Amino acid sequence: MAVIIELYQIVFPAKHAPSPGLAMLLLIALLSPCCKELQMTARLLIATTLLMTVPFGLHAQNEVKLEVNGVHLCCFACVNSVNGIIKKVDGASVVCDQKAKKVTITAPDKATLQKALEALAAGGFHGETGDKDLAIKEDSGVTAGKVQSLKVVGVHNCCATCTRDIKSVLKKVDGVTEDTVASRKSSFEVKGNFDAKQVIKALNDAGYHAKVEKK
Repeated sequence: MAVIIELYQIVFPAKHAPSPGLAMLLLIALLSPCCKELQMTARLLIATTLLMTVPFGLHAQNEVKLEVNGVHLCCFACVNSVNGIIKKVDGASVVCDQKAKKVTITAPDKATLQKALEALAAGGFHGETGDKDLAIKEDSGVTAGKVQSLKVVGVHNCCATCTRDIKSVLKKVDGVTEDTVASRKSSFEVKGNFDAKQVIKALNDAGYHAKVEKK
């Protein structure tokens, strides 16, 4: 019986493992000396069950996970936004650690992981994966150099706490003197005499994905 249970538990996820009672019945059927038909039936049952269930085990084994660190998650609304974004990516799931500012994405393959990262960025969130092949791409459209005004769009900003944080980030950029950041608004203007690229970098480092609106 132990051999059969061990075989099942290796192939299947734990929740699909057979009960000891079922394993005992299969063992008795296999070892029954008086009925070859019973032996054959037991073997067919085991083989059929294995063939039907193996894909689930293989799927679990082939799943890939990716941690995205430094994501802005100031409140439950931010967490719910991330959950909603990843939920729309077919095959992907997510766990948010608000305190650690970490998002862990699970997917059946790397291509799906990349789609999830792109969706996260499209929702205005940014973070670092530590993986050059699986990462949130630089698509801000910003160019280095001093500017007096910059229109920033696509930034996640779901509440007053987000707004205060974005304003705090911008104030730390050398040369920035003014901004039009308002609660629940994903776009705003930054003014002063500053390097446009530094503004985008500061927002990214704080966990916000951002793009520049071309004039």
